Amino acid sequence: MLEGLAGRTPRLTTDLTALEAAAGRVMAPEAFAYVSGTAGSGATGRANRAAFDRLRLVPRMLRGTRRADTSVTLFGQRLPVPVLLAPLAAQQVAHPEGESATARAAAATGVPMVLSTFASRTLEEVAGAAGDHPRWFQLYLPSDRAVGESLVRRAEASGYGAIVVTVDATHLGFRPAELDSGYSPFLRGTGIANFTSDPAFRAGLPADADATQTVLRWAQISTDPTLTWEDLTRLRGLTRLPLLVKGILHPDDARLALEHGADGVVVSTHGGRQLDGSVSALDALPAVRAAVGPGVPVLMDSGVRTGSDVLKALALGADAVLYGRPYVYGLGLDGGRGVEHVLRCLLTDLGLALALTGCASLADVGPHVLANGDLR
Repeated sequence: MLEGLAGRTPRLTTDLTALEAAAGRVMAPEAFAYVSGTAGSGATGRANRAAFDRLRLVPRMLRGTRRADTSVTLFGQRLPVPVLLAPLAAQQVAHPEGESATARAAAATGVPMVLSTFASRTLEEVAGAAGDHPRWFQLYLPSDRAVGESLVRRAEASGYGAIVVTVDATHLGFRPAELDSGYSPFLRGTGIANFTSDPAFRAGLPADADATQTVLRWAQISTDPTLTWEDLTRLRGLTRLPLLVKGILHPDDARLALEHGADGVVVSTHGGRQLDGSVSALDALPAVRAAVGPGVPVLMDSGVRTGSDVLKALALGADAVLYGRPYVYGLGLDGGRGVEHVLRCLLTDLGLALALTGCASLADVGPHVLANGDLR
């Protein structure tokens, strides 16, 4: 507002729900289709947003909340905010610096980053960009187990604080926006940097392998549709890092994840990109929380856009949320500065939502902040 007195306004909108349309005007059409697209008719993506829109917050007055404490402890580490950047693949499609720019922006705003296996920058490069800032590594378990173990070892050596294994994409969803554009960043060599830099992956290639051979090997081993819960047990045996299972929607699957070695779960629909017509992540959250009990870290993603959305997820039992597409839209609009702008808007909105509902800290958040909750 003070800048406005001098006639200066923000480079990007502060409306976090308007970023998608803004990014669509500047990003390459095929890149935008990849980032924004959902499965099938888009019903799951719409359901994710509708679930947030159905919930209403109840403001409380005169609670003396000058500044809310937004910090949260996960796996023994105190994080400044209950928000982490979701693992979005191939970020170079949005900006040439890709995940490196995102990591710097995350560090500048205090938001931990979860790096995708399918990143366009290696996990070592991103660790260098993040510096001492907390970061986690998202893992797609490859069918080549030596490659999977190598990725875990590299994450450990590069200072990643947890492994987030994604289990809902062993089969790729039917995504019309990508299919209609005939575009896959991976088949063009973007988003496979963690493989091309991996010694176990390179060991399976001829010494003189060209780009086509490299991409074909990636396509053959990058995911494994035969995975079972026993593979999670095997992964648990590979590392002492905290292990989260991402892609949980059914409470029985949450219990199975814990039985097979997980330390926490992420309730997620993969941003609506996998099963068209599935239950929304927010609607699935309470039952998953009830299934695992109060002491197990539960995170969620899919459909989160604003600070009020974050508060609603926390009220229904999440310890933190993973924040996805909006920051990549910021990356496409203005590189690292765009990511930082988006995150500062989100965190400001969250702080205000906490204060306006009378919450001095995250410990004060519960179902009572919702209109259908306990209004004591």
